[in-house]
Amino acid sequence: MDTVDQKLDEVLNALAYEKIVGGAPKSESDPLLAKLKSLGSEIWVDTGELEKAQNIWKQEMTALTTNNTLANQVVQSGIMDQVIEDTIRKIRDEGLEITEEELVLEVGFVINCKIALRLVQAFKVKVSVELHPSVSRDIERTLHYGRRYFKVCPEFFIVKVPLTPEGYLAVRKLTQENIPINFTLGFSARQNYLAARLSNPDFVNVFLGRLNQVVIDHEAGSGDQVGEKVTLSTQNALIEAREKYKDVQSKLIGASIRSGEQVAFLAGLDVLTIPPKAIKEFQGSGKATNEVISHLNEEIVPGIKTSHPLAKRFPCLWEMPNQFISFVDVLMNENRLDEMQGNELVDFCRKHDMNLFHDFTDTELKQIYNHGKIPCLDNWSESIALDDLMTQSALQSFTKDQNALDDRLRSFLKYELVVYEGYDT
Repeated sequence: MDTVDQKLDEVLNALAYEKIVGGAPKSESDPLLAKLKSLGSEIWVDTGELEKAQNIWKQEMTALTTNNTLANQVVQSGIMDQVIEDTIRKIRDEGLEITEEELVLEVGFVINCKIALRLVQAFKVKVSVELHPSVSRDIERTLHYGRRYFKVCPEFFIVKVPLTPEGYLAVRKLTQENIPINFTLGFSARQNYLAARLSNPDFVNVFLGRLNQVVIDHEAGSGDQVGEKVTLSTQNALIEAREKYKDVQSKLIGASIRSGEQVAFLAGLDVLTIPPKAIKEFQGSGKATNEVISHLNEEIVPGIKTSHPLAKRFPCLWEMPNQFISFVDVLMNENRLDEMQGNELVDFCRKHDMNLFHDFTDTELKQIYNHGKIPCLDNWSESIALDDLMTQSALQSFTKDQNALDDRLRSFLKYELVVYEGYDT
């Protein structure tokens, strides 16, 4: 690391750092949440907004998750404006010459830390902080920012890394350094089984609500329990992997939860990260505690019309064929795993006829970006696996929200330039 980069890291770390003071707040217990906990589920709150978390906090809650979308909501509210101004001013005062894009990335780093630290200070629990999407296809930059986030708050920060070829390989290195990782944007059992075996992050995810929605949007069925089936299948695959391989410790997070009914149905999952609205629905559902039971070992029939032309694209989300497990075994025996690059992992998958990673062109990525987080399957060849397409759509969706956040940061740079040059503001 050269002198300028080292100085920048020192300045940004000092700006982001806060001493954690005080103890955890006293909070009441909730019978339904206590039942989830008794069935083995950790209960996390899915929000970056302190006030929303405070309004629903119960003693059974043990962590919070943030992401680019949630961080953008906080930044757009204006709560972080003073932090943004102070960060830009400090970097300028230190005489550190970096490009505007680098400056935006670094200010965003501080902002993400501050959003998460507000939650840590309030609740004294773990908080997931997500990397900037622009580093998602770069192993070295993922390692760089992952280590920096961890350094700011090693006791409470969990670093969220998005599921890409480079993400798999970067997470492998970060977990070997004992940095806690939440490997995010997963949509299938096979994606997460590969993550657990290859990278062994602390946590993997299924964004289950989006899977239900993609069925509904295409009128391919009711969408009921599609995401739930994928989530429970993934949980069972991870349980088997943890039992068979002593070095595998990855737990599953049920994410993108949309309703209180989903919370109840997923009782027994390793972790449920739940938006405040869905928590309130669950608490107000009128369910008795004995009605909240585990469905882990049940056969789930998803709400997909078998006659629909798109129906055959969905089973890859929950199926774990022996062929795939054998492929992972072969991969794990590769001698160069720790030196492997993203393109080499992609080539290895293709060589073994595994359609985990489609080579999306810039035009295709722009199409996904413009369409939104639920892709239109009619626009994409069946050769592109649904889990891969969903992951890319989620990443582009987060990129859009990150871009909105970055644009707000740039507005402060423009204001600073006007003031500096002495123009009337």
